Amino acid sequence: MGITSKEISSAFSAEVTNIPGGEYLNRCFSCGACSGICPVSQAIPDFDPRKIIHMVRMGLKDRLLNSEVLWFCSRCRSCVFVCPQDVRFADIMSALRELAMQEGIITEENLREKGKAAWVERDLCVSCLTCVRVCPWEIPKIDRQGVADINARTCRGCGICVAECPAQAIRLNESEDEKLIAACGV
Repeated sequence: MGITSKEISSAFSAEVTNIPGGEYLNRCFSCGACSGICPVSQAIPDFDPRKIIHMVRMGLKDRLLNSEVLWFCSRCRSCVFVCPQDVRFADIMSALRELAMQEGIITEENLREKGKAAWVERDLCVSCLTCVRVCPWEIPKIDRQGVADINARTCRGCGICVAECPAQAIRLNESEDEKLIAACGV
């Protein structure tokens, strides 16, 4: 599919670098180390970190922010450790996701539907704090009513809290990338 001049947003790269996490975008010199180590790109060929950075630099804002590819990154940070320029691709992906949310392209409810964020069934929560203790990213918090709450913007959708909740009050939909991987037989 070709690119038309109407699709190009010349300010897109600057928008990304102005969001926390995106500030190292311009360090990339397209060596491909991130793409080579990425476990997601091994399972889903359409996901290629180097290609995503190239799309940002080309100004393909709408195409990228509306793409499902944006949500495939597992944020494992394997790419961060192999990058010779400290580009922090996982953080760039977080910045792109944040931009998609700021632009209203995706909502917190969409994240839950896509299996990218867990949520708490408030009526079932017994406030045992298990989710707070087991989350390696410290995402679940106890709100003023004494019930667990999970921020969809920061949740990684890993499922640890879902598996550990003794009251089975936390839910997580099957993600699209899990469906893709299952369909590929990986």
